[in-house]
Amino acid sequence: RECAPHRMRAANKSLDSRPVWCSSKAPKRRTKRLQKIMSSARPTTLVTFDVDGTLIRASGADANKFHKDAFAHGFRHVYGIETTIDVISHHGSTDQLVTESVLKFHGYDDGEIWSKMPEHVRAMSEYAVNCDADAAHGLELLPGVLDLLQKLKSRNDVVVCLVTGNLEPIGWAKMERLGIAEYFTPPRFGGFGSDHTDRGELVRIAAERCMVNFPSADLGDRRFHFGDTPNDVKAAEAAGATAIGLLTGIFSRRELAESSRLESPIIFDDLSRTDDVLKAMGLAA
Repeated sequence: RECAPHRMRAANKSLDSRPVWCSSKAPKRRTKRLQKIMSSARPTTLVTFDVDGTLIRASGADANKFHKDAFAHGFRHVYGIETTIDVISHHGSTDQLVTESVLKFHGYDDGEIWSKMPEHVRAMSEYAVNCDADAAHGLELLPGVLDLLQKLKSRNDVVVCLVTGNLEPIGWAKMERLGIAEYFTPPRFGGFGSDHTDRGELVRIAAERCMVNFPSADLGDRRFHFGDTPNDVKAAEAAGATAIGLLTGIFSRRELAESSRLESPIIFDDLSRTDDVLKAMGLAA
């Protein structure tokens, strides 16, 4: 089921109806105040989080329904096919690569898939903006997430953002509706599946955007990326960040460890041992 037709606004109005986190129409006074804070801030640590399986998990009969419905909307209106992402294994992938795999499963060729991909990304993004009220259906926060985000937000030397295979409007809609968007450093940014298909590039993009937003930042090698899949670990290390693996998804400790270049990579069962997680990043109180 798609969200009710009266809530689906015309495509040419979608940019004006975006939530404030992705709108260019934020109040000028707020924007100037934010720019002043950003220009004077000197963070020394960048912390990036994957979304699905790291911060949140799907649960119940409507597990991850909003995201799946966004895919279905794009498949239906752009590629003319009724299907679901559940026809493939998609853990640790990015939204555009998930789209490619689903369509290849149904016999589509590369030319048709990628020639229409920008339109598909737009369709999914517009769906996410127009139907964001449904974004938390079938999702819940994982243990320790809220406590860790609150403690990171309380520090003025840390920048926190997302690095996820989700398209940007989809990732932020989940954060908004689950009540944790406020804990990410303004202006909310990161690396998203709408930016690139490769997770390593998304980690790099987030770091580059951090430096644009906080030109006085002195990160050095103090970049940490949290994820629950081997692809997250590999992406972090490929981009020069320290991977922190979590056993909150479908992968084992051994699988995460074997995906790392390090002999003893950092791996936690989940984020519930908040003080230990902070200590692993050198952020202990």
